[in-house]
Amino acid sequence: MPNFICPNCGNRSISQDRTAGFRDRPRGCTNCGFGFLFELLDDYYPAPNAAFVVTDADGRVIGSGRGVRELTGLGETDMIGQPVREVLGLQFENGNDHVGTALEWGVRVLDKSVTVHAEGDRPEDAQADIFPAYDEDGGLLIVLTPK
Repeated sequence: MPNFICPNCGNRSISQDRTAGFRDRPRGCTNCGFGFLFELLDDYYPAPNAAFVVTDADGRVIGSGRGVRELTGLGETDMIGQPVREVLGLQFENGNDHVGTALEWGVRVLDKSVTVHAEGDRPEDAQADIFPAYDEDGGLLIVLTPK
């Protein structure tokens, strides 16, 4: 059975169904009511202080969950519609673009060191786990765990 994770509250669930009822509408979170869940190939246990950011297929922020304000100082309205790499100032080791890789190839990128420079604030070191959306809409779930 597929594992799901809510990008808003981090709640994990297991279900046979990928949609809600007979429609193609994605499953929502039964814990907090967020509009959609990300399906994971394996069960994934984020750290309690992890920050969740959701992007569209072009890498623009469409939502954020718990932990983002604590890590970045930014609220969801400060980020919506902005390119995730720019608004969070993501700098991966060796200049790699793991966000671009996950978007282009539709692959998971796990446990990558990243520095977050949100809004020109002081840099914060974190570990990034990036999951592609396995639907026709594309997009990413980016989980940033402060070091």
